[in-house]
Amino acid sequence: MLVRDLTDGQDLDQVLLVREVELRAKRDGGDFLKITLADKSGALTAMVWDGVEQVKAVCVAGRPIRVIGRHDVHPRYGAQVTIRALRPAVEGTYEPADLCCGPPRPAAQMEGDLRELLATISDPHLRGLLDTIFGPDTDTWSAFRVAPAAKHYHQAYVHGLLEHALSVAQGVSAIARTFPSIDRDVAVVGALLHDIGKLEEYTRDSLRIEVTDTGRLQGHISLGYYRIRRLIEDIPGFPASRAEAILHIVLSHHGSLEHGSPVVPCTREATLVHFVDNLGGRLGSFDRLEKELPAGAAWSPYDRALGAGAFFGLAPEPAAEPPRVRVPGEELPAGQAAAQNDRSAPPVDTQRTAA
Repeated sequence: MLVRDLTDGQDLDQVLLVREVELRAKRDGGDFLKITLADKSGALTAMVWDGVEQVKAVCVAGRPIRVIGRHDVHPRYGAQVTIRALRPAVEGTYEPADLCCGPPRPAAQMEGDLRELLATISDPHLRGLLDTIFGPDTDTWSAFRVAPAAKHYHQAYVHGLLEHALSVAQGVSAIARTFPSIDRDVAVVGALLHDIGKLEEYTRDSLRIEVTDTGRLQGHISLGYYRIRRLIEDIPGFPASRAEAILHIVLSHHGSLEHGSPVVPCTREATLVHFVDNLGGRLGSFDRLEKELPAGAAWSPYDRALGAGAFFGLAPEPAAEPPRVRVPGEELPAGQAAAQNDRSAPPVDTQRTAA
């Protein structure tokens, strides 16, 4: 059973992923553990007040563990699990794919869409830059293809960076067609490369994503800027104006100083990438929350990324049944035949009849 399907007061005995383990201090000076347990549909919190050292030894972040306990929904703190026992997860008793989220589209399909988009870039210098990053045999592409886009909020899974960069670039490409003043090549290339610093910001194994020391110290914006700048400097004859345009997009894509960008967007192309990137991140949060939504629920819990709960109750109206086409020679039911006869009868001239 998935986490999102657990009900208040339900017993559970299943394998979950240990997402976080935090050692905290009690008021009396002792220690306790706050453990975040999860699968692909959601997360639970568990508090361990006793036997901290023993639990800490077997409950390691990034590893699956068999959890025996009871699921409760606290009115203030949300979903929690009261642990009765923890056991090592035995391989073969669980599906790793059930513990971690993934993109809605296959990676091969996203790669195909990326190759089609790359082929539309006409500027030879920008094409050369893209070849050094997305060339099928490059180390950068191997890393980019499987990298996550975040640790928690959107596309926080394998292939997440590819999904996010591609969706932002496709959105930028579509919108650029309606604004002739935008340099589409620059905007699309900037969209594809805006988060490339995340290759160094995050590290992952098969089940866990962590922020690297380099990511904490420098952040993905500065890491991406220096990576792209070094690559551009190695391309002979790369126009300085093109370099400035792409690097400005990388530096400004968060949109404001308080959100981490060292400069604000000052070009049409950078402004477009910022807004589409922000939109992609927020819609990605809706996707994450919808996966965690219990059956029949319309509202998600409060989400810090959105600043509100997300509403999923607007179901599409059922499509109207199309009119049935009569086959020549087919007999209609009596009621339909009468109605058809009424419609096909010639109109009566009431004035002439009265005369």
